[in-house]
Amino acid sequence: MTGLSLQRLVERADTETEICKSDLRAGDYVFVATCNSLYTIMAKGAGTYRVSGGWFDRQGSSPLTISISGCTWGGSSIKVNVVASCGLCLEFGNRLVTSPIQKIIVVRRECLS
Repeated sequence: MTGLSLQRLVERADTETEICKSDLRAGDYVFVATCNSLYTIMAKGAGTYRVSGGWFDRQGSSPLTISISGCTWGGSSIKVNVVASCGLCLEFGNRLVTSPIQKIIVVRRECLS
């Protein structure tokens, strides 16, 4: 990201309760706070995302380019068109499932310049 202060990014960010894959463009950032972790997700395009934070940091694999399967209630049912939805768990392409999502902040790429 550029030299914008964290405070200015927060002021310009959109707070969401759900963000669909189709709502994101390459370069958009999604910050996802779960019950246990914080994830930073950057849309790369073509169904891939650069992810860091949470489990990926603990495994020493941040940032990692990966797909997002969607969001789940914890069972086998999944919303495949969603990147993040409050109250649901995020499932990454490697089958990692997060704890329930508490907050979602979206920062559009045009806000970073």
